Amino acid sequence: MLTVSTLQKCRVFFVIEVDVKVKCIENGMTQAQLAEKVETTGQYVNRIIKKKDGVVNKTFVQMLEALGYDIELTYIKRNEE
Repeated sequence: MLTVSTLQKCRVFFVIEVDVKVKCIENGMTQAQLAEKVETTGQYVNRIIKKKDGVVNKTFVQMLEALGYDIELTYIKRNEE
């Protein structure tokens, strides 16, 4: 059963795709450049970002919730020298 809590979590995780776009902009990187860096195609990166169910879908959230877990996602910029 989908609870309000689960729906709220799903909405939060569907913004991951937007976060990827924002992080690309912040780093002055295009999706094509990101794709090259992770050794895939620009088309694949675009498809992942625009995927209807999102990177983390509601079933994933429901499974972890059923196991008694909350999900937290934090982005921490690495210091690369």
